[in-house]
Amino acid sequence: MKLFHSHFSPFVRKVLICAHELGLAERIELLPSAVHPVERDRTVLAHHPLAQAPTLLDDAGEAVADSRVICEYLDALAGNRLFPARGPERWRALNEQSVADGLLDAALLIRYELTARAGAERSAAWIAGQQAKIASALDWFEARAESFAERLDIGTIATATALGYLDLRFPDLAWAEGRPGLAAWYAAFAERPSMRETRPPAA
Repeated sequence: MKLFHSHFSPFVRKVLICAHELGLAERIELLPSAVHPVERDRTVLAHHPLAQAPTLLDDAGEAVADSRVICEYLDALAGNRLFPARGPERWRALNEQSVADGLLDAALLIRYELTARAGAERSAAWIAGQQAKIASALDWFEARAESFAERLDIGTIATATALGYLDLRFPDLAWAEGRPGLAAWYAAFAERPSMRETRPPAA
C-alpha cells in the first residue's frame, strides 16, 4: 500500500497512528504530496478527484481517501480492532472521532486563514468563530475524559491526534489549562509508541 502524506497533516497522522497500532505500518510506503487549499497537487489528483492528503492506494492501486474511511479500511484489514462493531461503544467512538475531526477542521481553517490569505483578506470574526468551536470541543472532551481510561479505539486516537495538532500549531491556546482530566489522559496516551513514531518534526 502507498499513502500520500504530509508530515504536518493531523489527518495523515491519525491514519499512521492506526497503522502502527494495527501492525500495518511496515506495509505502507509514504509518498510525498504538496496538498494546498488553493493549489491542487496534480499527482494526487490523478488518483482521486479531491486531491487530498491522506489518500491511500491499496495493493490493487485503488485510491481510498478521507482519514475516517482509510482508518476503517485499515482496521478491517487487521481484523476490526479499533472500530467497535456495534452497540453503544461503536457510536461513542464514532462520535468522539467526529468531534475531534471537527476540532481539527476548525484549527486548519484558522491555519489556512493565517497562511493562505494576505493580511488584508483575513477575517478576525472568522478566526474567533473557529476558536470558539475548538474551545467548546475541548470542554466536551474534558467532561468525558474519565471515560477514556485505557481505551484504545478510533475515538481516543482521533482525540489524541487533535490535541497533538493544537500543541504543534497553536501552543498559545494552552488547551490544557483548566482541563486537568484531559491533560492527564493525553500525557499518558502521548507516550504510546504509535504516538511517538508519528510525532511530526518541529514546526
